[in-house]
Amino acid sequence: MIRVPWIRFLSRLCAPGPQRSLRSARRAPHPRTSRGASAAGTPQDVLRTSCRATFSMASGGQGLDGPPGSAHQNTNRLSMERSPYLLQHAHNPVDWFPWGQEAFNKAKKEDKPIFLSVGYSTCHWCHVMERESFEDIEIGRILSDNFVCIKVDREERPDVDKVYMTFVQATSGGGGWPMSVWLTPDLQPFIGGTYFPPRDTGHRPGLKTILLRIIEQWQNNRASLESSGQRVIEALKKGTAIAASPGVGPPLAPEVAHRCFQQLAHSYEEEYGGFRDAPKFPTPVNLIFLISFWATNRSTSEGAEALRMALHTMRMMALGGIHDHVAQGFHRYSTDSSWHVPHFEKMLYDQAQLAVAYITAYQVSGEQLFADVARDVLLYVSRDLSDKSGGFYSAEDADSLPTMASTEKKEGAFCVWTAGEIRDLLPEPVEGATGGATRADIFMHHYGVKEQGNVEPEQDPHGELQGQNVLIVRYSAELTATRFGLSVEKTKEELAAARERLAEVRRGRPSPHLDTKMISSWNGLMLSGFARVGAVLGDQALVERAEQAAKFLQDHLWDEAKQVILHSCYRGDEMEVEQIASPIAGFLDDYAFVVCGLLDLYEATLDTRWLSWAEELQLKQDQFFWDSQGGGYFCSDPTDPTLLLVLKQDQDGAEPSANSVSAMNLLRLSQYTGRQEWARRSEQLLAAFSDRLVKVPIALPEMVRSLMAQHYTLKQVIIRGQPSAEDTASLVACVNGLFLPHKVLMLADGDTDGFLYQRLPVLATLRPLEGSATAYVCQNFTCALPVTCPEELRRLLLE
Repeated sequence: MIRVPWIRFLSRLCAPGPQRSLRSARRAPHPRTSRGASAAGTPQDVLRTSCRATFSMASGGQGLDGPPGSAHQNTNRLSMERSPYLLQHAHNPVDWFPWGQEAFNKAKKEDKPIFLSVGYSTCHWCHVMERESFEDIEIGRILSDNFVCIKVDREERPDVDKVYMTFVQATSGGGGWPMSVWLTPDLQPFIGGTYFPPRDTGHRPGLKTILLRIIEQWQNNRASLESSGQRVIEALKKGTAIAASPGVGPPLAPEVAHRCFQQLAHSYEEEYGGFRDAPKFPTPVNLIFLISFWATNRSTSEGAEALRMALHTMRMMALGGIHDHVAQGFHRYSTDSSWHVPHFEKMLYDQAQLAVAYITAYQVSGEQLFADVARDVLLYVSRDLSDKSGGFYSAEDADSLPTMASTEKKEGAFCVWTAGEIRDLLPEPVEGATGGATRADIFMHHYGVKEQGNVEPEQDPHGELQGQNVLIVRYSAELTATRFGLSVEKTKEELAAARERLAEVRRGRPSPHLDTKMISSWNGLMLSGFARVGAVLGDQALVERAEQAAKFLQDHLWDEAKQVILHSCYRGDEMEVEQIASPIAGFLDDYAFVVCGLLDLYEATLDTRWLSWAEELQLKQDQFFWDSQGGGYFCSDPTDPTLLLVLKQDQDGAEPSANSVSAMNLLRLSQYTGRQEWARRSEQLLAAFSDRLVKVPIALPEMVRSLMAQHYTLKQVIIRGQPSAEDTASLVACVNGLFLPHKVLMLADGDTDGFLYQRLPVLATLRPLEGSATAYVCQNFTCALPVTCPEELRRLLLE
């Protein structure tokens, strides 16, 4: 952590206080910073030390979808924006600006410091701070009179968020949202933190006190503030630089992979799975790495242990309360170690990655549970997070009104149940059940429903879930069937009927806020989810939904004239897709995740138009973001003068690093296009991250997978046949049924004018055997003997 002596002026504001989040485990910090968020996040040094109880958010709030009938006393320029988060602040008594030149010019002209507030629309503590502080007339006047106030949606401008979150983390030891940062007119930060209460509480300074102190120091001690902020930024420029050493290539893949496995095993929690105590996050990147590690170490005890860890974790998650048993999909994280009581927010990027993780688990285990859960996730996304245009919405809030007559939102209100509600909804006696048991009795036994509620007080320190039940599978269908003297089939029918009845009732409850922002990167992740699950299960409807998503990206988020991806668009008032007035150009994540999704879509459809667009996008990504000096990709446009730091993300967290995804994209594309410079670029990228990969590979499990693919060399599985032929489909289904982490699948259909034949002339030498579809398994286009039988192909692929 960088210590800054100039912050001592704040030492008079507070003395050492408790180091707990306001909501304890119920509101664990959100893990969407590059190095993980902390429950603490204050103006640096003294405020960090003495006021650790400033907080990161999780989600919720009322925003614009608060109680009906509320009148707006104020309207500011954010009312002209499309971001749901910015619109939630459009009626604050604060002179808010969006991030942009108008605000920068005003700060310079009036020589005022900038107050930058960053959050997102499903962020609970963002809404708490809005309600407490930004709707406060006195605080609004202080802010508007003395600062240029800028509000940023971190999901709309992740580049801005990353720069200032790096500053806050480096100087306070923690981070999270809402993020509050004070800047000079030249955008240099000099104080940063997260949530602040409106006024002093105990040992914690309030926002009003901090604002008045900053105003005083800006007037009397400005030179010190500016010079200290500059020193921090200069230190961060050096400390965040990632580059390959001259002449050094990627590290040794087997050693790095084993170290990554060992680090994950060390943090593994045996009883319920997962990789830490509460709060516990799904971390799909860890799960897919473990299965990939097993795939290359099948005969070793470490390989077997890696697979056991992954599958056990996914079983426990599927049975737990983090999995929505009534309305499908997964909540953001579990507040306890047993996956029981979740933070109820649902994020698109979680659904996308978990769908891929579960279908991968099904491929390696054949266990139907995993396929069912993958379908379950996609059902939720199709129903609740899908726009008619084909795009996917960003998130669903954790908080909602308990009833239509309520005026205050509560976390989980949309999802939880009292025992009395369930008894009233499921009163039917079940024929043949022991002791005349009702459907409610069976359901309550199976899902752990208790008369007094099944949430323990330590899981609910603020009493939001008192007397409520979070559904969690306590017994298998077989054990429940035995308990009530029923057949397993009959028990499953009764449970399914009960879930459908509860789902019907939930649809009548006040809905949580829906963030209808559609982000390219997250849509790219979800594109992979539908394509991968559809291909493995042979479900054409899912594959067609993936194609619809790709067409949406082309139609609404690809600027054909400028040849750039756009970062986001929004659902319009008439259910039409809208761009904001000044569309935001895509970031590295947008290109990398969409390219990956298109490659997965090609393998699901074998339609080369998706390969062609992936190639085009990769060329643009290289042009905009590649670091020709140090290797690797910058997260955002390195020429943007408003960004003080040019960063390369070095952690696979809630979302994988775009560099990790790009390393694999480059390898795959080199096989499809014959561009060997992309294979070399992948090596250069991995070399740039060598230090991180060698020392803490657990931070980059997705990049370790790319390193393994580089080491083991991708296999080309080439099917020579006609796209619509049954024998071709049988061979393709064989390939899709297996988890092969180091392969590319392609169809050679004989069209020598087509995309693949033009780039890979060697395909013209491959012939079908005896008129049948034929599979060639090759490495560097040196092929094993061709086969026409799916069983023979399976044996060949598993050798």
